[in-house]
Amino acid sequence: MSSNVFPLTYEIQHQEEYNRWLPLVKWLLVIPNVFVLMFVLIGALFAWIGAFFAVLVTGRYPRGIFDFLVGVGRWTARVGAYFCLLTDKYPPFTTAVTPEDTVVYDLAYPEQGVDRWRPLVHWILIIPYHLIAAILGYLVGLVTLISFFTILFTKKIPEGLFDMSLNGIRWQARSNVYGAFMVTRYPPWEWDPEQPSAQPQAVAPQEPPPPPVEPPPPTV
Repeated sequence: MSSNVFPLTYEIQHQEEYNRWLPLVKWLLVIPNVFVLMFVLIGALFAWIGAFFAVLVTGRYPRGIFDFLVGVGRWTARVGAYFCLLTDKYPPFTTAVTPEDTVVYDLAYPEQGVDRWRPLVHWILIIPYHLIAAILGYLVGLVTLISFFTILFTKKIPEGLFDMSLNGIRWQARSNVYGAFMVTRYPPWEWDPEQPSAQPQAVAPQEPPPPPVEPPPPTV
């Protein structure tokens, strides 16, 4: 991954066809998931407070807390994608990655550590970016309303509308992880920035096969 790429990955699989009637009831179906997620978010708040003091003292983000907060972000991303009609896959009740995920959410751990001053100022530095994220939230709501009717009549979300919603949600997600000082790079002021991608594993060169062994000459 390039050092210029913001380390948050947030992808949603665009479906070729959506269930025509699900938009009518998704807001109702997602209620149990949101109810459970509320309690998980309360736990995330206490975990974040613990990370605040840990970074102040040690300059390191506790790995267990970091992974938990990434998992909470993943759960929230799935719920958001479902509620905004971007996926028909019901969000699982877990913070872990699942094989059938249609929403990919991941954040690289800051191995280099986190400067001790960052917890004190990140919440201030992110304010301009977060204001734009709030405005884009209204745009996502409008696009979701339009997508409601495109799915109802055509069973599709035009790719342009899909990308508009996805990028608006990404903006909010980037704002959140910076505000929680989980990243040290300021979020990019770009509508559709490059996403991190896994580096392909190097394949060791194969040695040439040994030459064939000739049979010994026949004895007389």
